[in-house]
Amino acid sequence: MRVDVISREYPPHVYGGAGVHVTELVRAMRANIDVAVRCFDEPIEEPNTTGYDVPEDLRDRNAALGFLGANVRMAADVEGADLVHSHTWYANQAGNIAARLHGIPHVISAHSLEPLRPWKAEQLGGGYRLSSWMERDAYENADRIIAVSNGMRRDILRCYPQLDPDKVVTIYNGIDTECWHPVDDPEIVRSLGVNPDHKTVIFVGRITRQKGLPYLLRAVRELPADVQIVLCAGAPDTPAIEREVRELVSVLQAERENVHWISDHLPREQIMALLTAADVFVCPSIYEPLGIVNLEAMSCGTAVVGSGTGGIPEVVQDGVTGRIVPIEQVQDGTGTPTDPDKYIADLASALNEVLADPELAAKYGQAGRERVEREFTWTQIADQTIELYRTILAERANS
Repeated sequence: MRVDVISREYPPHVYGGAGVHVTELVRAMRANIDVAVRCFDEPIEEPNTTGYDVPEDLRDRNAALGFLGANVRMAADVEGADLVHSHTWYANQAGNIAARLHGIPHVISAHSLEPLRPWKAEQLGGGYRLSSWMERDAYENADRIIAVSNGMRRDILRCYPQLDPDKVVTIYNGIDTECWHPVDDPEIVRSLGVNPDHKTVIFVGRITRQKGLPYLLRAVRELPADVQIVLCAGAPDTPAIEREVRELVSVLQAERENVHWISDHLPREQIMALLTAADVFVCPSIYEPLGIVNLEAMSCGTAVVGSGTGGIPEVVQDGVTGRIVPIEQVQDGTGTPTDPDKYIADLASALNEVLADPELAAKYGQAGRERVEREFTWTQIADQTIELYRTILAERANS
């Protein structure tokens, strides 16, 4: 069996959870089947891996149009594959076109949904309408859609009610527990300007509307003055969200001395050291299909406080590996809390609860590590994905 995996992100160009997912899934599946990777830009040098540039005559046009142009080139090269598997709207049309062109099944992994990210219009302009069409058309024609959580599966069927529910299945994201593990190294932490001996709340994520960072920055004002805040936050989606976050951080830094904003993309060893040193990791997302970053924190033995949205409650067990903060949200696609002040207060309360009890935080952290080792390994996820491929191909053979 040869499967062609198509993705915008692949090493060394990985900036989000979808890129991590593709990288690890491919590595795990290649132990059992033939996998060719087709991605954007120049990939790492490895067999059966090809990078594609946006066509030269589209490079100065709307970004979504450029991605569509690259999708067409990718689709042509899928010839010879038994099945094509695409990830995110950036690559979905490559899979959709390849399926028609070569007469093979198309599987989509859904890492996010354009209807639930309307703020992307700030970033893509008219391209948001194009990206939304690219996603919808591919979903309507795919043989299967893999949701990374049950919450994500519900969102898919809500956004695209015309889909056959039997074609939408759940296979979780995973974590490499050998690569992600506790790193007790105070010197690394100090080298980043952070005090490993202080009570610490840490956030790791991109500066984008869905990550809810502005809500966290307001909640921080309700934490004790001696609590250290570490924000590993970069790659802003738009100048507007960057300005908003920068202003909120500046206000906090004027009020308290221990707010550290690290905008550089840190290597994994440094991230693990920061996570291990922290008392609690916080995920204030207003939209999160699963949140690999929560798995990363749990793998480092760190307690997690996360929003009760999307797939987060399926990863973070409330009262076992951390705390889930309830959030009532506007149903207009933005994920905005119906009562932002209440959500901010509840987020601060959950953080204060964990920070006030070091033994409880340590207990949550240990339970989190045990949970990822038990339920979220890439070997398990690769096996489930390959079994799905075989089921689809058997259906085709018998039809």
